[in-house]
Amino acid sequence: MGLTSLTITLPDDMARALKDRVASGEYASESEAICDGLRQLDIFDLDDSTLLAAVKPAYDAYLADPDRAIPAEEVFDGMAVRYRARKQHQSSK
Repeated sequence: MGLTSLTITLPDDMARALKDRVASGEYASESEAICDGLRQLDIFDLDDSTLLAAVKPAYDAYLADPDRAIPAEEVFDGMAVRYRARKQHQSSK
């Protein structure tokens, strides 16, 4: 993958926000933050047919056998357990 150097102009508040994110350690550089923002835009810009293609197989499987569905409460409980474990692991570093 090649690299291209660009010069951009940002409003003061956006430039400050960018520098603050780098200073906080959230990003290693302004370039990394801009690249992440562009990746997020790519995700946001997915068209409906792309999203439908990603979701349809799971929906069709549910329609074929609704008994295989996991209740939302069970899913959220599992997510909460994993979240707490991750936070505990991060705080022990």
